[in-house]
Amino acid sequence: MTSATPMTGEATAWLTLTDVHVSFGAVQALQGVHFTLRAGERVALVGANGSGKTTLLRLLHGLVAPTSGQRRWLQPQAVHRGILGAMVFQHPFVLNLSVARNLAVAFWLQGMSAQQRAQRIEESLRRVGLWGLASRPARTLSGGQQQRLALARAWGVHPCVLFLDEPTASLDPSAKREVEALIAEFADEGLTVVMSTHNLGQAKRLAQRVVYLDHGRIGADLPVGRFFDGPLPSDAAQFLKGEIGWDITA
Repeated sequence: MTSATPMTGEATAWLTLTDVHVSFGAVQALQGVHFTLRAGERVALVGANGSGKTTLLRLLHGLVAPTSGQRRWLQPQAVHRGILGAMVFQHPFVLNLSVARNLAVAFWLQGMSAQQRAQRIEESLRRVGLWGLASRPARTLSGGQQQRLALARAWGVHPCVLFLDEPTASLDPSAKREVEALIAEFADEGLTVVMSTHNLGQAKRLAQRVVYLDHGRIGADLPVGRFFDGPLPSDAAQFLKGEIGWDITA
C-alpha cells in the first residue's frame, strides 16, 4: 500500500500510464500500454492466461515498476483519504494470528494509534460480516471468509483504489456471491475498483469498463455494454467468441 492523498470528483484522472513496457528478462509482459484510471470507475481486466492482466494490475498498484514509459499518480489539492491503493489477491495472505490481529498489524503499519486501530478493526469486520469471528484464528476460516478478511483489511485503510486479482476464482458459488456483493457495495459507495478476472459474467455484473489484453497489449478498452454487445477489434472479438459459453450467473 502506497501512502498518499487522493482527489475527489468522479471524472478526475487519478492514474496514467504512458507508453509503458514491462519486461521480466526476455519476456515482454506489457508492451506500449497507455491507460488512464478515473475516480469512481469500475474496471475489469480480461484476457487469456499470459495476456498481461496480473502484470497490469500490479503495475497500476505499484508492486511492479515499468521497464520503460511512465506511471503517474495525479494528486489534486482536494484530499479525503490517506492511501492510494490496496491490493487483494486471489489467495489472500493470512497471518497465523486472530482475525482481529490480522487487521491490527495492517493498521499499525499505517501509523494508526491503538484507539484508531480498535475502532477501525470493529468497523472493518462488521462491514464484511466477520465481527463475530474476531477472536478466531484467521487460518481456520473458510476460503470465502479469508477473502472477506482480506477485503476488510484493504477497505479498512480507506484506499482510493481497490485492486483485485481474481478475487473469487478459488471460491465456491455461495462465497463468490458474498464477495461480489461486497465489491459491488464498495463501488456503490464511491470506491474505485480495478479487478482482473477470467469470469466474463463477473466482469459484466461488476464493471463499467472492460479492458481486454492480448500478448501484453491493450486490444480493447470500452464501456461494458459496448464490449459485450458492440463491434470489437478482431482479436477481442475472437476472444469473446471463444469464451461465449460463460454463464452470467457463474
